[in-house]
Amino acid sequence: MNESGTSHPREPHEYCEPREYRTEELAREAGIPVRTLRFYRERRLLPPPRREGRIAWYNEDHLARLRVIADLLERGHTLGGIAELLAAWESGQDVAELLGLRAAIAEPWSQETEVPLTREQLLANFPEEEAEAALTTSLELGYLRPQGEDAYVHVSRRLLDASAALVGEGLPLAAVLTTARGVRASADALADQFVDLIVDQLLSGLDDPLPPGEPTRLADALTRLRGVARTVVDVEFSLAMDRRVQREVKRISPRLAEGLGAGD
Repeated sequence: MNESGTSHPREPHEYCEPREYRTEELAREAGIPVRTLRFYRERRLLPPPRREGRIAWYNEDHLARLRVIADLLERGHTLGGIAELLAAWESGQDVAELLGLRAAIAEPWSQETEVPLTREQLLANFPEEEAEAALTTSLELGYLRPQGEDAYVHVSRRLLDASAALVGEGLPLAAVLTTARGVRASADALADQFVDLIVDQLLSGLDDPLPPGEPTRLADALTRLRGVARTVVDVEFSLAMDRRVQREVKRISPRLAEGLGAGD
């Protein structure tokens, strides 16, 4: 210090000793309990500390690692996924690119608007004699989920409106929900086929370190393939409906002709 009691500024060439932390100090700096720090060590999310007798000493790299873990947890990553990312980081891969690829894989396909409903509102949408059974079936299908006492959330405004429109045309609600169960099974089968195609043909090399730029290329490809998959399903469904309807028209044509003849 100088005579005024203030410290002299540090010269640019002056060497700074790297800071080290005991276990409790590192946990405090990272904002986590000591037991969490020890748990991360047990899961090998942290490299071993330097040992000096019975004292474990951590450095700034350990603190940086803990802050990365906290950030990834806030983004919704599991500890298992974080361990994989940290291993990739240590092997020289670009973690930002890998995070972008993970985000592209996990991005939701559906963009539905949920609808909060009271039990009274929900039952008012159903014919009285079918209300309770329809409520049970809708819960089983996952269209509804409980939200507190006598309250629910429907997962899709569009599906809710479609069901109401079908019932409004005179179709029994029980038959509509039975058809919905079959459509759900068919949609699951379609999704399985597309996922298998993409995983087997596009993402088969994820077990190996990816070269620079490859995670970004895969993420961009996945984004483009979303539109392609929707197009394929839409076209195939439309063609299938054409084939099915034409068969049905041939089957009922004689009855239609008889009905027209009876009117003469």
